[in-house]
Amino acid sequence: MPQPRILIVEDERGLTDSIAWYFNREGYETIIAHDGQEGLRKAQTIIPDVMLLDLNLPTLDGLTVCRELRSGERTRDIPIIMITARAEENDQVIGYKMGADDYVSKPFSNKVLLEKVKAILRRVEGTSDPSDVIEHMDVKVDRVRHRVTYLADALDLTPTEFRLLECMVRQPGRAFTRHQLMDAAIGEGSIVLERTIDVHIKTLRKKLSTAGAEVELIETVRGVGYRFLEAVAEPV
Repeated sequence: MPQPRILIVEDERGLTDSIAWYFNREGYETIIAHDGQEGLRKAQTIIPDVMLLDLNLPTLDGLTVCRELRSGERTRDIPIIMITARAEENDQVIGYKMGADDYVSKPFSNKVLLEKVKAILRRVEGTSDPSDVIEHMDVKVDRVRHRVTYLADALDLTPTEFRLLECMVRQPGRAFTRHQLMDAAIGEGSIVLERTIDVHIKTLRKKLSTAGAEVELIETVRGVGYRFLEAVAEPV
């Protein structure tokens, strides 16, 4: 299995640092957001394996974020564990009705949270996870082997290039802003600025072209950013 991605959406920075440190130590990749809007954007861009979502957040509350994710075709199946200071049974019921998979009340131990995450991942694995391997326009991205092929030829990509390409291939036709692609590229050892996204895209295009791509698979969306080609246009 690839390193599981955990998106932590929590405005208490000390708590996010503690959770991230603990899960990184246990072999997980962690992404952090400190408000609901940022958390929603990162969830829609990255498609994490599990999301830890605080109920009380700035900009958008956790229930609204959960509702938005459950209404999206690509995000509806993201496992969500609600985190909140509220321990009342009614709040838990509301969270479950909105689509949360589990619930933990503050204060909690990271060990308990880890076991909840493991239980959810076991359940997801038990129903099989086709998202580990995605393929579109002859580009195949394998998260388990951390390998990308085009027309069956392996591409030599950096970790940042891999994450960027995976993000776009997973949602072909969707226009990503540079900021959204920055979110997708964040990982251990990554230093990604908005202006460097163009450099990474240029390198990806060159590698795809060298491997035999006859059309521009990564399109520029003027005034927005980039998208992966959804389909080759039919000749008129």
